[in-house]
Formats: sequence, structure tokens, C-alpha cells
Amino acid sequence: MTNDTLTLAQQLLSCPSVTPHDQGCQSLLRERLVSLGFTCETMRFGVVDNLWARRGTKTPLVVFAGHTDVVPPGPASDWTSPPFQAVIRDGHLYGRGASDMKAAIAAMIVASERFLKKNPHFQGSLAFLLTSDEEGPAIDGTKKVIETLLQRGEKIDYCLVGEPSSDKQVGDQIRVGRRGSLHGKLTVHGKQGHVAHPHLAINPIHKIAPALHELAQTRWDQGNEFYPPTTFQITNIHSGTGAANVIPGHLDVLFNFRFSTASTVKQLQERTDVILNNLGMTYQIDWNLGAEPFLTKKGKLIIATQQAIKEITQRDTKLSTGGGTSDGRFIAPTGAEVVELGVLNATAHHVDECVGIEDLGLLTKIYECILNKLFG
Repeated sequence: MTNDTLTLAQQLLSCPSVTPHDQGCQSLLRERLVSLGFTCETMRFGVVDNLWARRGTKTPLVVFAGHTDVVPPGPASDWTSPPFQAVIRDGHLYGRGASDMKAAIAAMIVASERFLKKNPHFQGSLAFLLTSDEEGPAIDGTKKVIETLLQRGEKIDYCLVGEPSSDKQVGDQIRVGRRGSLHGKLTVHGKQGHVAHPHLAINPIHKIAPALHELAQTRWDQGNEFYPPTTFQITNIHSGTGAANVIPGHLDVLFNFRFSTASTVKQLQERTDVILNNLGMTYQIDWNLGAEPFLTKKGKLIIATQQAIKEITQRDTKLSTGGGTSDGRFIAPTGAEVVELGVLNATAHHVDECVGIEDLGLLTKIYECILNKLFG
């Protein structure tokens, strides 16, 4: 089983599928799924390729969800081996997307092959939802596929997302929810002038300094039993004309909230305004909601996942809502139970991204065990 998963993972890693380009990954997977009796449907929105593959028409509908796109690898010279050559070294498989998340897709496919070989007449439906637009804007990917499925009455009951959820060992942690993401672009207006005559100008850099300190030090909430406290991070500051003797007329700041259900979008926006207004600034903020927080409460999928991990690895798994956003945010609002389970996240998006070869086998066994429990 490990060899089957490893071989498929190598094939997927050899495809330079930087967002939004799939570069043949989904064609390879489609061929495997068709041979298993899946009805495969390519859903192309804009320049994004998506694959919806389903076997069965009855409930429950269990879905493996993932993405075939990867982030850019950066200069190939920074890598020990070329990022799209899928090199085996020291018990690990190296390549862009090894952790996030082509190894998990390979494990999902092989687990399904093994499950169907033993259970060709299982009661229910098994499906795959794959996109090439998760690492990018995520507009024409899973979001659009889910909208299409809802329009024609296909409702997902249980969804396993293959994001790299594990911390130190495969299965030691699963994601059962994610925090929300709220972006802001703050523009502070001043008055341009000569540095020698500051009394005739208003320096927006000087105006914003105490505000940024207060925003960064504010405790936005305490979190709750499911989520850590909301965090605020400044990601970019830009001002100036490029000249050393000109006081700039405005300043732009990009920032982000990763927020829990302990705060609402409106509350975060209003508290930000209070801080800025109290310091007497002239400003505007363009807000962009990247994702609402979501949470899967303990039900059949979480229990099946915990039991499978325990049986295969002897580990008790931690339930987590940490990390960034994922496509689970588009699936959970439909009422589906969503769990994210994949390999270690330590090298995701890093140079020399890799996955342990033994971990490929473990994850494949865990996925197969989960299917047995959900359809048992």
C-alpha cells in the first residue's frame, strides 16, 4: 500500500501545478477514479479546473476534498533537489506540494481503491472534490463547485479535507474548524510638505505610530473552548514619495484579523474605528472578509476519525481549530461534518517541502479505516 501511495504521490509532485494551473494532476486522478467506477465531471470556472467524481447515488455522501495546486517554489537554486522532481532522500519524499497537499490526495485515492476492492457494494456514496484554486483567490474553485452541487440537490454528509493537519506525528492533531480571516487596508490622510517646514504639513507616519501600537497590543477577545483568542497582525506599511526631504501626504497599512466566534466582524471593525478616532486621524478602511469561522461539533465523522487514528497509530488525537484558512470554510456551511486530516504541516510552503514515506502508508491506512467506519 505504501508503494502505491508513494508512486502516485511522485507522479503528482512531478506536475508543476502552481495556482491556478492544474498541469495534468486532475487528468491523472480522473483516470484512476474512472477505473473504480466513479462518474467524473470536470467543472471549469474561469481558468480554474475542478474535478467532481462520485460513485453511488445513496446517502450518506462521504467526500474526500483537496487541491492539486501549489504555491510557487521560489528559486530552484534554493532547493536541495528540483522542486518538481519528486526526489526520495533520507526516508522522505521531497517536492513542492508534498505536504500541502498532494501526498494526502495520493493516500485518499489508494485508500478508496482498497476500500472498494473489499466493499464493492457499500451502502452510500463516495466522492472526490478537487480544485486547482485553493492556494490563490479561491473564487472559482471549491466555492463554485459547492454552489453547483447545492443547486442540483447534492448534499455532502461527511467531508475529509487532506490539509496537512498533523503536528509532530501523523494523526496527533486534526482540524475540526478554522478561525475567520478579516483583511483591512487602512489609508491615513495627512498633508504633504517639506521636511524643513513640518508646521505646514501633517505627517501620516507620525499620526499612525501610536495607533499601530495600540492595535497591536489590544486583546480583542479571550477566545472560547473551541478557539484561541483573536489575533491582529500588520502585514505591510507603505508611505513616502521616494524623496528624503518630502513629508508624505498619505500612508497605507495592510492588516489582518484571525478571529474566533468570540468576536463578530462588526465588533472588530467598530473597535478598530474607536481606536483610530480617539487618536484624531483622518482615514478610511477598505474591509475584505476572507472567511467566517466554522466549527464541526463532535459527531460521527470526528468519532470515526479519532477511532481510526487510535487503531492505526495508537495515538489520541487533539481536536484543533488553529492554522490558516482552508476550503473547509466553503463546505461546512452546507451542514456537512468537516474534518481536516493530513500529513505533518512543518514543511508546508517551505523550501525542501517533504513528507515522510512511512507517513504516506499510515495516512492511507487511516483513511481506509475511516471509510470502513462511516459506511459500516
